[in-house]
Amino acid sequence: MGLRTNTSSHNTPLQVQKVLRYNVRCTMTRTTAKDPKQYPVLRNLQFSPIKEGEEQYIVLWDPTGLSKEKLVLPLNYFFIVQHFDGVHSLKEIGGLYLKRFGEFLMPNKVDQLLADLDQKLFLEGELAETAKQQARDAYRQSPLRKAAFAGRSYEADGEKLKKQIDGFFTSKEGPDFKPSENRGKRIKGLVAPTYDLKQAGPIYAWGYKELQEAEQPDLFIVIGTGYAGLQNLFAVTDKDFETPLGLVRTDQAIVSKVKERFPVAFEEDLCHQAEHTVEFQLPFLQQIVGAKKPFTIVPILCSFSALDLCEQPIRQSVEVFLAGLREILAGCGRDYCVVAAGELAHLGLRYGDKEPPTDFSFHRSMQHDLEMLKPAEELKADEFAAYIQKENDQRRISGFAPIYSLLRLITAEKGQVLRYDRGITDQYNSTVTYASMAFY
Repeated sequence: MGLRTNTSSHNTPLQVQKVLRYNVRCTMTRTTAKDPKQYPVLRNLQFSPIKEGEEQYIVLWDPTGLSKEKLVLPLNYFFIVQHFDGVHSLKEIGGLYLKRFGEFLMPNKVDQLLADLDQKLFLEGELAETAKQQARDAYRQSPLRKAAFAGRSYEADGEKLKKQIDGFFTSKEGPDFKPSENRGKRIKGLVAPTYDLKQAGPIYAWGYKELQEAEQPDLFIVIGTGYAGLQNLFAVTDKDFETPLGLVRTDQAIVSKVKERFPVAFEEDLCHQAEHTVEFQLPFLQQIVGAKKPFTIVPILCSFSALDLCEQPIRQSVEVFLAGLREILAGCGRDYCVVAAGELAHLGLRYGDKEPPTDFSFHRSMQHDLEMLKPAEELKADEFAAYIQKENDQRRISGFAPIYSLLRLITAEKGQVLRYDRGITDQYNSTVTYASMAFY
């Protein structure tokens, strides 16, 4: 059985590290203290199941963008790489393979697999570390963060992009033409999807129509989901962002204060280079606000779950950063709007469920989503987290971190769910849900 490289694009799932926990019901502790040749460690990759005829495969790729390649694995090879965690030795993996498949794992096959993974920068090790350092240096020397998804997830030509955004507003799934009941009010926050713009653009438009009709600030704190995972929970960058509509300026005065107070938040700034969640919000801001007046952003990625907040050190780190950021924003004396970019539930085989979602399971999840968002509408961050914790995050709410951060950063009277929808991400009907919200 061989390995194949795949170059097709896929929507963003949860991380392999998390999905492995869901799939095999075990928590893997990664370590590099042992000999990496005998205890290999897979980097935090993402995956998706695919089907060709009657054959099933798994596609692996690197969400950080460090490696541009994709790898298609037969299911028995995927079983092997799931155990590249720094805990299982190659000998132990061979034993597990024999028990699972009833055949010996030939050493030459493992050697070939490891060499291929290493060359593709899918394994922790010297090659990956060197590539990371080179990529980090290149990013920090770059004068701006270039548009990474133009021409892939949205139009690369500026005029075509304007028409595309207008089309999101006027499509049958887009917002109606009735004036918002909050027209003219000062807007404090938005929740927007991170799903592919070509499919979810009209749902984005429901939130940005509220911004269009509101009293608009000139400062936006854009908090996106860090799907690749973050060691330090938050990652801020000081780069300006390029889009087909021009340059979006990062607010250097505020970002420098954040950097002075939380230097650790800039250690993983490279993750902004390949992450789409902030980038997808910017053409809307340019079209709606930028056409009227200059504005600046504070671009932040975050990655933690509601269950993570049950661990006191993580909760304390989150609260310290958000309290400090709120203090910095209050000290700048300007009105601001927080844009939280994140998705809700992830259902199906791709995300660790044993069965594809049915219409019944989707509608049940939709009810849970809307119940979960009730405390968010009421600005009750702890109750929002508690709802997900009570469910044990079984529906994998990937946008928890940015939405929770928004609730901690704004002072508002109310929030409102404007529109809710879902996207299908693979041949097995795996489903992602998302919503637009506004806060005043």
